[in-house]
Amino acid sequence: MSFELSIDIFVVVILSLIMNLSYPPSQVLLYGLAIAAGLVYFPYIFVAFARVTNDYDMSAPRAMFDRLPEYAKRASWAHQNSFEVFMLFSASALMVYVSGNSSEYTNLLVIGFLGSRVLYSVGYIADIPILRSLMWAGSMTAIASLMTRSFGI
Repeated sequence: MSFELSIDIFVVVILSLIMNLSYPPSQVLLYGLAIAAGLVYFPYIFVAFARVTNDYDMSAPRAMFDRLPEYAKRASWAHQNSFEVFMLFSASALMVYVSGNSSEYTNLLVIGFLGSRVLYSVGYIADIPILRSLMWAGSMTAIASLMTRSFGI
């Protein structure tokens, strides 16, 4: 089986699972908020690992940034960006929740946002600028789409 075929099968399986969610759309919004809050710390796992393997200095943790390997510096930047984007996502998800305009479409937007944020962090840490940029654009598109859905558009 070719690599492309296995990716196609994976995508079909994931999409079929998404389309068969048994949760109401408003609940997906709330679960998405909780998962997004956890994803803020996903890149920080790599920073913590680098700190532990580089003789972490408890007396000056911020000064240690210069001694971190490049992947850990990028992970720190991805972590900081995750905080910034989480604020926008939480506002947009809560706008949809409060307006009562949640739907299967908003489910896809929430799941798309979460997936793009995971891949954004991976792209940032692995230093793949095109992946990072595309996933950032995807997550911002999901946020903008959620905001427009809250107005019933």
